[in-house]
Amino acid sequence: MEMGCIPGENVRVERVAPLGDPIAITVAGYILSIRKSEAETVLVSTL
Repeated sequence: MEMGCIPGENVRVERVAPLGDPIAITVAGYILSIRKSEAETVLVSTL
């Protein structure tokens, strides 16, 4: 949540490293690189 991943925020996967870690996502208007283990804690829903 400290990095902008708050309920209702749009998240988009931008890039995934060749071995799957880290993952680059766009959230709150900027690109954030997070580890796969951190990405697993982000809950998403589709509209």
